[in-house]
Amino acid sequence: MPRLLVIIASTRPERVGLTIARWAADAARAHGGFEVEVADLAEVNLPFFDEPAQPRTGQYTKPHTFAWSKTVDAADAILVVTPEYNYGPPPSLLNALDFLYWEWAYKPVGFVSYGGPGAGFRGVQVLKGIVTTMRMMPVPDSVGIPFIFKQIEDGEFVPQPPQGAMLSAHLDEVLRWSDALAPLRAQVPELRTQRPPGAPPLPPR
Repeated sequence: MPRLLVIIASTRPERVGLTIARWAADAARAHGGFEVEVADLAEVNLPFFDEPAQPRTGQYTKPHTFAWSKTVDAADAILVVTPEYNYGPPPSLLNALDFLYWEWAYKPVGFVSYGGPGAGFRGVQVLKGIVTTMRMMPVPDSVGIPFIFKQIEDGEFVPQPPQGAMLSAHLDEVLRWSDALAPLRAQVPELRTQRPPGAPPLPPR
């Protein structure tokens, strides 16, 4: 069974992303197609990118990078729960993406976004362009929750029935892409060792 990593992108103290992510993770478990793990970027607590080498080399030096690498590497698919900041994704998420490279490769990524009238879709559209440079496959559709505070009651997200159906269909699509990309993910260990002509070899992982 493929492993789905649910990433909670917002790190703000009063974020609503935590309760939305709980809903998304519970729906993914109920879906039955995945093993589900949750990574809360507030708990991962990565500093601003601080590795001396490019992530593509895999030459990490910091314990937090090794830990984040292990978490992402174990996943077969990603589901990002994210708000939209100024028409874009939160910097905490961009930083978490930038720390790694091959760990993301050939994994489908779905999105649950939230916000005001735009439902976070503009931030997701920016993210789709970014993740393709990391050899990821952004699932074309996504789940957007507009006017999010209308669905928060006593600190908990209360989904509407159409949103549950949308998320289930979205997870179906993530699973299809995960299965289709599995042969490419199997090639990643070999690809990690390949270097351009004249470049020194990478150390073993």
